[in-house]
Amino acid sequence: MRHVAVIGSGPAGYYTAEACQKLFGEAVRVDIVDRLPVPYGLIRTGVAPDHQSIKAVARRYEATALSENVRFVGNVTVGTDVTIPELLALYDAVVLATGAPADRPLSVPGDDLPGVIGSAAFVGWYNGHPDFAALTPPLHGPAVVVGAGNVALDVARILAKTGQEFAGSDIVGHALDHLGRGAHERVTILARRGPHEIAMTPKELGELAHLVRAAPEVDPADLPPHAADAALEPGLRKSVAHLRAFAAATADKPIRLAFDFYAMPITIEGDGRVERVVVERTALDAAGQAHRTGETYTIPAGLVVSCIGYRTPPIEGVPYDATLGRFANVEGRIAPGLYAVGWARRGPTGTIGTNRPDGFLLADHIAADTRGDSGREGRPGLDRLLALRGVDVVTFRDWRRIEEAEVAAARAGAPREKFTSIDAMLAARG
Repeated sequence: MRHVAVIGSGPAGYYTAEACQKLFGEAVRVDIVDRLPVPYGLIRTGVAPDHQSIKAVARRYEATALSENVRFVGNVTVGTDVTIPELLALYDAVVLATGAPADRPLSVPGDDLPGVIGSAAFVGWYNGHPDFAALTPPLHGPAVVVGAGNVALDVARILAKTGQEFAGSDIVGHALDHLGRGAHERVTILARRGPHEIAMTPKELGELAHLVRAAPEVDPADLPPHAADAALEPGLRKSVAHLRAFAAATADKPIRLAFDFYAMPITIEGDGRVERVVVERTALDAAGQAHRTGETYTIPAGLVVSCIGYRTPPIEGVPYDATLGRFANVEGRIAPGLYAVGWARRGPTGTIGTNRPDGFLLADHIAADTRGDSGREGRPGLDRLLALRGVDVVTFRDWRRIEEAEVAAARAGAPREKFTSIDAMLAARG
């Protein structure tokens, strides 16, 4: 019997558990440990609430979680309730699937002013993550979103939507109520490079054309010559086609979602809170890298959301690559018995589905590196350790009771109303 502990219950964690099941069959026991009492990681608290079709992948993970040899161990903090060395002594393999939940810092003067928020915090706020439930984003003045990926589009779209447009979503009630009290009449999306270098996908860009009160805006002068689109890969070509359509449109709506390409923030200013962003024009060299030009201008802003990437928080005693913001590893191997998977392995790149081959790669490593008769205790040893420390463990059965309570509390048309505090989640177990 192989005993595997997976730290993190998001897509990478469950795909790793699924891969171990397929490879080892009944000869494996997988414990999926998570700091929160609820599973699914970024599926629950990272994917936009109005993208319910993407969140439906959780049902696949549920099938894995309900099998006999996989267990969810929620409300357990690695490093506090149990340490990595303790887990390595109990399990044949310990897999870090912690994702990349920390914002990459904007690192410009003024980025600590009230009203400057990282996307992990902002997205966590409207998705009901307990760490960010108390956030109150300002609604005064224009908004600036920094970034050229889908997270930047999600943030801009959420800021621009009407309450009615959230029908069928699981945006949490406190965020929906707060957003309904006002609106930013202009949301500027700052991208350091140009339309041919964006990481925005066609589906997410296309959604902007169908908003009730907001219209996307692109300066035609920012678009490269049309003939250059032919060299792009198909998905990016479709994205650029959306941008060209936005540039040609004349929609008259009260909120403008303005794309500002070849622009990077260099200073954020304000008296006690953010009031403006100083931006510098950039130019691309032959290699497609952005360089500063010295030309600056100012954008008014009452809110700045930085969507420039994420980092995996370090864990004491685990080798860490601070430059890349992930655990130091070679194809997932960190040290004997210790592995990383998903964003914790490769950094915040790829889609949810990209984590599946990562999980199967890790299962192959575990097969090559371990034996089925190591004598390690695995699950019983962890249970005994947590019981001695008085840790209130949440099981998958508990989670299903929490989920039932969230579904029962949902507003009309919504799939659920998430609990936004750990105490409320624990109380909902009954």
